[in-house]
Amino acid sequence: MDAKSFRKELRKNQTPAESAFWNLVRADRFHKLKFRRQHTIGNYTVDFYCPKLNLIIELDGGIHENLGQSLYDEERDELLKAKGYTVIRLENDAVLNYPEVVMEYLTKVLT
Repeated sequence: MDAKSFRKELRKNQTPAESAFWNLVRADRFHKLKFRRQHTIGNYTVDFYCPKLNLIIELDGGIHENLGQSLYDEERDELLKAKGYTVIRLENDAVLNYPEVVMEYLTKVLT
């Protein structure tokens, strides 16, 4: 499957947390910033990307607590940071249960 088809499939089958977060940031709702979802950067497809800030936001569920996945995520984040991106990881539960806290946290981090 090519990258474009893969991204389209991910958007079509987004998790509840991805759907909730997208509703918070789409259409310039968060500080008038444009976000893309399931955006490809190099060999990686990131959950959300804000081109203006070179910001990547990843939403993590339980699988990311797995040691192998955690090590992969860490290595991936370091490679992206070395290319000038800021990577922020948020837990799915926080996005779903405390969206206002998540958005307040992002506001503080970005200002």
